[in-house]
Amino acid sequence: MDAEFGAPQWQFGYRRYAFLDSGAMVVAYEKDGISRLGVLDGGELRTHTTERVVIHPTFAVAGGRVWTVAAARTQPAAVVGFDPDTGDEMTLRSSLAVDLDQGYISRAQPITFPTTNGAFAHAFYYPPANTDFKAPDGQLPPLVVWSHGGPTGSTSPGFRLARQFWTSRGFALVDVNYRGSTGYGRAYRNALRGQWGIIDTDDCIAAARYLAEAGLVDGDRLAIRGGSAGGYTTLCALTFHDEFATGASYFGVADIAALAEETHKFESRYMDSMVGPYPEAADLYRERSPAYHADQLSRPMLILQGLDDEVVPPDQAERMVEALDRRGVPYAYLAFEGEGHGFRRAENIERSAEAELFFYGWVFGFVPAGNLPPIEIRNA
Repeated sequence: MDAEFGAPQWQFGYRRYAFLDSGAMVVAYEKDGISRLGVLDGGELRTHTTERVVIHPTFAVAGGRVWTVAAARTQPAAVVGFDPDTGDEMTLRSSLAVDLDQGYISRAQPITFPTTNGAFAHAFYYPPANTDFKAPDGQLPPLVVWSHGGPTGSTSPGFRLARQFWTSRGFALVDVNYRGSTGYGRAYRNALRGQWGIIDTDDCIAAARYLAEAGLVDGDRLAIRGGSAGGYTTLCALTFHDEFATGASYFGVADIAALAEETHKFESRYMDSMVGPYPEAADLYRERSPAYHADQLSRPMLILQGLDDEVVPPDQAERMVEALDRRGVPYAYLAFEGEGHGFRRAENIERSAEAELFFYGWVFGFVPAGNLPPIEIRNA
């Protein structure tokens, strides 16, 4: 099939299949970035219709049902049991006990758009959604582009409060599955080989341009943000290109050579395929590292970093801060004690989101609602 049945083995025990007592297999697969559930029996695949568009690669069979973690466009991830014969589902436990009015929920819209080298890339577009407000006549929404981590991971269209934070506040959002992402076949994933920092950045820019040219977003109010590898893409976009007015890097990689030298064992040779063998390709690593090209920085930037991060150590963020200071470019820097690679504490996640909104408001010239706590913007 023209579909993705595998899943990256980021953790032990991942699998997208389970055997039934009859000998048939229940399988999950992805097509166009959306998960589907089916039963493979006698060489034929019978697909069940479900609103769940994300199915996690952890399966178990018990009580006549296949259990997994799944999410829908308007429902958060939950432990769900599917009847393999009928597709009927039972929710055992939801990950989120928040009941939102459907009028505040923006639903993922898959888009495919042209990008560099005559290729096409994929993303999920989320228009603004808030039943209490509408945009002024003739005004298009600002856009925030999300670049996922990995980088050979992927983003999915399942419900996430972090996205609704933006779309309920008047922003459009596009979550990009740039070339190299999993879920669109081997050739698409392998396109990132030797091209990290190049085509992932190109695809995020192309997504923003596509939506602006379609008249869906304001092409003068474009922001990009991401964490880890997505932070690296963000830094590349703001350093080597000028399409975005601003951006936010969460524990982003500023020096990929330092990452090759210092990162943890599991990803120690990850970049050999995506950039080149290190140290043989050291010049190429330097060429693609924003930390070495600070003279090109001109866009206001928000940098957020966990001080206990062992994957992307704080010195990477601090090097970008020093560069922004030397250039006199406006920026804000938030460092969090006790946070590692990916923020875990609720108060820090909340603080980060509000700081990002405050910063974009300052750049785009509006005051966000909600009496947000201010942040210090240097070189303002």
